[in-house]
Amino acid sequence: GERGAERMVRTVFANGNVKYYKGEQGAERLVRMELADDGGVEHYEGESGAERLSRAEFANGEEVQYYEGEKGAERMVRAEFADGNVLYFEGEEG
Repeated sequence: GERGAERMVRTVFANGNVKYYKGEQGAERLVRMELADDGGVEHYEGESGAERLSRAEFANGEEVQYYEGEKGAERMVRAEFADGNVLYFEGEEG
């Protein structure tokens, strides 16, 4: 961005994880994290400071997990597998 209006768009960690952000300066929100250890990708929704995990994609393409709930209390509600099987979950996180 322009001088004085720079915003954070990406953070690269020493362990290889990469976080991606969107939003204006001071209101950047986490939207995606690429995990170096297993190659998976986590997707986040919500305003800055209240981002919650909404979806996790396995690197091998075999599974996608979907989550609901507020930040810190996310719970898996569905898991879709490459073979077409779908598992549904109910109840609180934990």
